[in-house]
Amino acid sequence: MMAPLTELRARGQSVWLDEIRREWLEDGTLKELIRRGVTGLTSNPTIFERAITTSMAYDAAIRSHLTQDPEMETTALYEALAVEDIRMAADLLRPVYEATEGGDGYVSLEVSPHLAHDTEGTIAEARRLWRAVNRPNLMIKVPATPAGIPAIEALIAEGVNVNVTLIFSPTHYEAAAEAYWRGLRRRAERGGDPRSVASVASFFVSRIDTAVDRALEALGTPEALALRGRIAVAVAKQVYRRFRERFLPEAFPELAGRGARAQRVLWASTSTKNPAYSDVKYVEELIGPDTVNTMPMATLQAFEDHGRVSGDTALEGWEAAKADLATLARLGIDLEVILEQLQVEGVAAFARSYDALLAALEEKRAQLLSILK
Repeated sequence: MMAPLTELRARGQSVWLDEIRREWLEDGTLKELIRRGVTGLTSNPTIFERAITTSMAYDAAIRSHLTQDPEMETTALYEALAVEDIRMAADLLRPVYEATEGGDGYVSLEVSPHLAHDTEGTIAEARRLWRAVNRPNLMIKVPATPAGIPAIEALIAEGVNVNVTLIFSPTHYEAAAEAYWRGLRRRAERGGDPRSVASVASFFVSRIDTAVDRALEALGTPEALALRGRIAVAVAKQVYRRFRERFLPEAFPELAGRGARAQRVLWASTSTKNPAYSDVKYVEELIGPDTVNTMPMATLQAFEDHGRVSGDTALEGWEAAKADLATLARLGIDLEVILEQLQVEGVAAFARSYDALLAALEEKRAQLLSILK
């Protein structure tokens, strides 16, 4: 009997860890996860806030940086710590990257969420982080906001790998896929090799059910309550269907013939927020070829313990998903408005985490400087 992660890989789905902690990089935890089938890693400001503020594993590195430069600004200190973590993770995953010839083995680092509405600022910071990490299996995370979309196109054209983040709707997905497509074409027109760049489109799943369930419960009718926990997967299946229409090799023969990679759909926010639902719901119900599921450690461990692979579930139940979305609309719930608001809230949440991280790091910086003096 195959291990659950091995079964997912056999179905064409990659498993990435949606978490990073320095102790896991140094004590062999990530190395062991890679042995068990993890083939990538994602980070974001919330993840780094938890990692740095709830652990003493970074204290020695902070002390070292401040010894070398007591005037080091807090933002620069955070970036130095993050770059160190991302480099270590990328090096641990480099064998996966090489074995798959660039098809997998990526580590993601996010631009500042305060740049979500600044195209040129996003491009400049992405370039700088790309150079700072200096690893071919790095992906720079850029949000699918109106300002982020042209930045994604420009970065892909330059050969910077991009993880398009904060996708909540088919509209967001279409914009992200178009940006990747245009970037690839610009790269090819400039004589660049389309094989040397990769991207994923990160669709955030569980937050949709949290928001829609709230609206359904406000209605309170049996028909409305029966839809709880069904809409996030229904929207995800819409996105996956569109991906297959866009990125199967026959759908973009000109660039696929030159080795261009499909922009895989990545299922993000797959930890279950509602305890009434299975803790592996958003893994079991979204299995499909050419996808990635990025899981926090708790979800990954739960899936290894009791997850079931029953088939390519992301490809199944399309008519039922369509019917659920039609019922939602008939009930008067404007899904598009909810999904747009989720992106706005996602940007704001990452910005709050980023600011909280800097505040906590400033406090730790001050404490360590007082000791050093």
